[in-house]
Amino acid sequence: MHFQNSRMINPFHKALAFQHIVLILLTHSCGGQSQVGDPPSLIVALVGDDIILPCHQEPAADAVSMILEWGRPDLKPRFVHVWHEGQNLLDNQNPSYKGRTSLSTDKLKHGDLSLKLSKVRLSDSGTYRCFIPKQSKEYTVQLLVGSVSSPVVAGINISSTAVVLQCECKGWYPEPEVLWLDGEGNLLSAGPSDTVRGPDDLYTVSSRVTVEKRHSNSFTCRAQQKNTNQTRETEIGMIYLFLYFN
Repeated sequence: MHFQNSRMINPFHKALAFQHIVLILLTHSCGGQSQVGDPPSLIVALVGDDIILPCHQEPAADAVSMILEWGRPDLKPRFVHVWHEGQNLLDNQNPSYKGRTSLSTDKLKHGDLSLKLSKVRLSDSGTYRCFIPKQSKEYTVQLLVGSVSSPVVAGINISSTAVVLQCECKGWYPEPEVLWLDGEGNLLSAGPSDTVRGPDDLYTVSSRVTVEKRHSNSFTCRAQQKNTNQTRETEIGMIYLFLYFN
């Protein structure tokens, strides 16, 4: 696949073209004439993923010679990727997307305006707009970026009859729910979790549960985040606990 047309363009003409595009886009945006497409699509990704933000022209037609804007209205500048008549025009691209966006000319020929976004970050979460000025049409995509890790489980106290287990779920976004299960998959009653949000916006959630030695042969800590549909769990065996504390 080819993501950039190799045809050279005069820098002065390129700058004028971009100003012209911005004027067109602002005119349509402020005039209230744009036609909104289907309800926003929801794309869920994990930090570091390469994803595709979908946008398809209907009816399908060659879009290589068209003007197309991918943007985020909440950013300044809002431009994520601009395509101008066969050329990527990225002079005013938001700096946080530099080197991470691309369009496929092969797909554009068939009306597929989807944008590839590489190595997604937490800050990429938001609403994206695929805007076709000539047709006064726009399509929106909602992107939710999450971060997960496997829980770390350990025994922190043991008596003749009971064991206190601790589970730490570090580096999650959004904040996960933490559950405890016995060897048969039954939910166990645990105290309230401790939650800390770091400067990187990632959550660390810790949970403790007290179980009787005779209760089960193993226990599982499960971290789950419903919005991103992510689940991670770690199992610890009672035999391991006996060996660890003895």
